[in-house]
Amino acid sequence: MPSTPAAAPKATGTTSPRRGNIRGRQGLAGWLFIAPVVVILGLFLVVPVLMAAWVSMSDWTGRGSPFSGNVSFVGAENYAGILGGEGLIGRDFGTAIRNNLYYVLLVVPLQTALSLFLAVMVNRQILRGRGVFRTAFYFPSVTSSVAITVLWLFLFSATGVVNKVLSFFAIEGPNWFQDPRGVLYILLGLVGLDQAPDALQTPGFLGITGWDWLAGPSVAMSAFILMAVFTTSGTFMLLFIAALQNISGEVQEAAMMDGTTGWQRFWNVTLPMLRPTLFTVLTLGLIGTWQVFDQIYTGTQGGPAKTTLTPAYLSFNAAFVDQQWGVGAAIAFVLFAIIVVLTLLQRWALQERDVPRRRRMVPAGVSAGSSAAGATGTAARKNEERGSSR
Repeated sequence: MPSTPAAAPKATGTTSPRRGNIRGRQGLAGWLFIAPVVVILGLFLVVPVLMAAWVSMSDWTGRGSPFSGNVSFVGAENYAGILGGEGLIGRDFGTAIRNNLYYVLLVVPLQTALSLFLAVMVNRQILRGRGVFRTAFYFPSVTSSVAITVLWLFLFSATGVVNKVLSFFAIEGPNWFQDPRGVLYILLGLVGLDQAPDALQTPGFLGITGWDWLAGPSVAMSAFILMAVFTTSGTFMLLFIAALQNISGEVQEAAMMDGTTGWQRFWNVTLPMLRPTLFTVLTLGLIGTWQVFDQIYTGTQGGPAKTTLTPAYLSFNAAFVDQQWGVGAAIAFVLFAIIVVLTLLQRWALQERDVPRRRRMVPAGVSAGSSAAGATGTAARKNEERGSSR
């Protein structure tokens, strides 16, 4: 007689106590492993951020403890002072935002396009000595920014190499780091428009006139823009090279079989597959350009005529030079908010909108729990059938 198979356990949908204990111990072990990192981050990151938030809403002058009784809570007064566009600090903050905005708008697209171009060229199989080119293009990125800035000061001086080269083409080069004129001012002056219209002479957003907003980057800031593109393109080139090498050759071969040209393959096949890397490069470039400080501190310290002043340098100057630590901390938090907002907007702009999200195919009217129980019951019935056949 065939033996009667044992009854299959009923699916209850709950986890056994033993399995729950194992998962609990595993979770506890995981927390124990990451506890040192959590403590370090909390001690050296979270706590300083909270202290800086308090300082930004106080009148602390840098003497003594920011939590002493001599320090008063001023609320949003520091933020109102820098965002209102009134007073010296308000106008300086508006000027710094204008300067940094042009810096970001020019550096980020240029360094991204140049790094992608270099990556595509260096990644070509027919190119000999690719390692030499990669090292040469990446070398400026590992050089000290202070050393590069000092070198740039010599190259772009009034009697520097850049002006010597321009003189060969009968062009009189400017005194780059001492010229406060806006590039757009210079271009408009060539066509005879060198006076601001009356509608653009009144102070506007952040206390800056519309004519000043349209001035463009100064000649001095333009030299910093060229330096930033020169020093950062190598790093982003390596990111693009890694992404290009992850693209399967079969994809390119399939596109070639469809009769596409090289530009069509790059625009319709390669570039869409580089979207995650492109987002990373743009995000890193956006953060780095809004936080530019060491080049300004080493080179011009905000001059000439505050046309290279940036929010990061203004925050440092307000805190460490003018001893207005509350104002300096408030500028830092406003800068942080600008970076976060622009990063989120950039992520929204680069997200894929034509690919639907994957969903589990569950019949209508059947919940996930009932479907799991049904799957367990089916497995039990199969086990019974196997036992009966034996």
